[in-house]
Amino acid sequence: MIFSRSEVDEAWCNFMAAGDRDDWSGWADLHTEDGIWVDTGFGTTFKGREAMRAHILKVMAPIPMMYFPVEWRLIEGNRVVYYNWQVMPDPKGGDEVYRFGCITALEYAGNGLFSFQEDMYNPREGEECLNRWVAAGGEFATADPVLTMRQAKL
Repeated sequence: MIFSRSEVDEAWCNFMAAGDRDDWSGWADLHTEDGIWVDTGFGTTFKGREAMRAHILKVMAPIPMMYFPVEWRLIEGNRVVYYNWQVMPDPKGGDEVYRFGCITALEYAGNGLFSFQEDMYNPREGEECLNRWVAAGGEFATADPVLTMRQAKL
């Protein structure tokens, strides 16, 4: 079944708003119970909402200050594809840029939920961005996210 563009768009807006609020448990709730999330940076596929929740909560805990401005998005049928930046604020309060890009593909399944997500980004670029941010004075909220990312692969 192909859902209306307005329904898909509303679901996507809710999906983005959860991340903007740093509500990662709520973000997981916007996936179907049997949803699939492919995170190419980790080289991992997560199967099921609860596996997604466990991973995203662990990975995002150290970096609640990260935000995700969208450069562009496309909606075609039930598919949403968008390009967003993974941005860390300048720790010195200036306008230095600490970001790396990500392309995300989502498949809408109805009832405000997505059944598939794939995030495509360069993990080396992400690590380099975080290292530059730390060198400039950025501080993680919990543990080093690079370590957290490596632990999440286990």
